[in-house]
Amino acid sequence: MRALLSKLGLAPSAGRLPPEVHTASAEVQGAEMAVAYFSSRMGGDFYDFIRVSPYRVLFGLLDVAGKREESRPILRAAQETFREAGAKLFSSDDINEADSMIELASCLNRDIMRAAGGVHSCPAFAGCYNEELGTVCYVNAGHTPGLLCDHSSVVELEATGLPLGLFSLAPTDARIVGLGAQSSMAVVSRGVVEAECGREEFGLAGVRHILQAESISAKDLSQRILGQVQDFVCRIPKHNDVTALTLTRMD
Repeated sequence: MRALLSKLGLAPSAGRLPPEVHTASAEVQGAEMAVAYFSSRMGGDFYDFIRVSPYRVLFGLLDVAGKREESRPILRAAQETFREAGAKLFSSDDINEADSMIELASCLNRDIMRAAGGVHSCPAFAGCYNEELGTVCYVNAGHTPGLLCDHSSVVELEATGLPLGLFSLAPTDARIVGLGAQSSMAVVSRGVVEAECGREEFGLAGVRHILQAESISAKDLSQRILGQVQDFVCRIPKHNDVTALTLTRMD
């Protein structure tokens, strides 16, 4: 761990041109939501956020297996389902968010397998932020654990089911967590966790360290995660996309 934290402060290697970092954000009442990713998109990372009701924002980070060119039809189908089914399932005031999230995962699973013409692994983390309650209802289908940080602790949001795209009737579960004032949440791709130098990985420990450092905006937090990954690694991963999606509650 000491070696990891020391590497977090290293400058990029001389002569290595850093990849461009792209960012996007969503308008959220009383909170901030943002994503950052390296310009070199080689794998199947897919992120999205969409307002689905006056006080709900749906977000997701999916990792479709395979090269990006090969997985493009699956990515397109997943995004269409995420937006269309998400808007339908979460628009009403009197819904059960957990039931709606489980149904969204089922729809994504079905349409990923349909677009792939069979089995095709797709770890996924999808959540719905409720602005009135300050809660996130989420499913983690075999994805890298999310991290939820408040003043006293960092909690891992572990898998609630198997990756999408493997079984037509794969069961999953939905859970609800609360974000208090000055809390933050991060969901990162496998490319962040598996970024390495020598035999040491950046891991969730690297993300955890950044979350605990100080309270900053979601955009700055996403960018800082990628910046620390870039400083840590001997070289930027070429087989995995590197993406960080964050949510911060400021009030």
